[in-house]
Amino acid sequence: MVRAEDLVVETFFVGPLQMRCSVVCDTSTGDTVVIDAGDEPGRLIAWNDHGEGAGPNWSSAPGPVHAGERTVVALLNTHAHFDHSGHIPTVREHWGVEWWLHPDDTFLQTLAQQSAARWGLPPLPEPAVADHDLGHGETVHVGSLTFEVLHTPGHTLGGVCLLLRVDGAADHLFVGDTLFAGSVGRTDLPNTGGDFQLLANSIHTHLWPLDGDTVVHPGHGPLTTIGHERETNPFVGVGAGEHGTYGRGKYA
Repeated sequence: MVRAEDLVVETFFVGPLQMRCSVVCDTSTGDTVVIDAGDEPGRLIAWNDHGEGAGPNWSSAPGPVHAGERTVVALLNTHAHFDHSGHIPTVREHWGVEWWLHPDDTFLQTLAQQSAARWGLPPLPEPAVADHDLGHGETVHVGSLTFEVLHTPGHTLGGVCLLLRVDGAADHLFVGDTLFAGSVGRTDLPNTGGDFQLLANSIHTHLWPLDGDTVVHPGHGPLTTIGHERETNPFVGVGAGEHGTYGRGKYA
């Protein structure tokens, strides 16, 4: 468990869909994990390696942490939509690290180039193949950082949330497009296995039991907390009923 005083979490909104890439650093060791490094690889590399360039859009630290104190030790993904995974090959090759993805999103990952082209976006590299599988209930130890894996299908078949427990402060939950501030991930996208009832059940079963002050890092949009969404989310909060209230959701 990382100590609160040693933890830095940064948000980089990357690419045309402004997807949240989260950079998690244990400053006591320099070990750093990058979650959903789907776009703007040059920006991520410049900041983490040299402390240069645009830097993060948000940081939990009071000021930027010198990038020279960091070593990227792993890449983790919440799911395999192209905006979250399209440039994994680029950063994996640069940092020489391994990549974790839930196996139920392996097929979706093969469609990254096709999906980006459908949005009229520049070509992506050949899709990456994961080095390791993420499985529900597993604990992933990467350097001095530890993440608990919660399989939350519904937005995609292999969607997961990654829980970082913190000693002395609120835990952090990296949810990808499972949950947003005031919304949920879309379940109508092609070739993803989207299912609203499955998504609602995933959230009710695996996310709502977490501590209310758990900080939620969605794949798009602002931060929120488990407690706030549990009480107020119009799609899956307590007011939406046992099975949730279907909606198209927000973002991609």
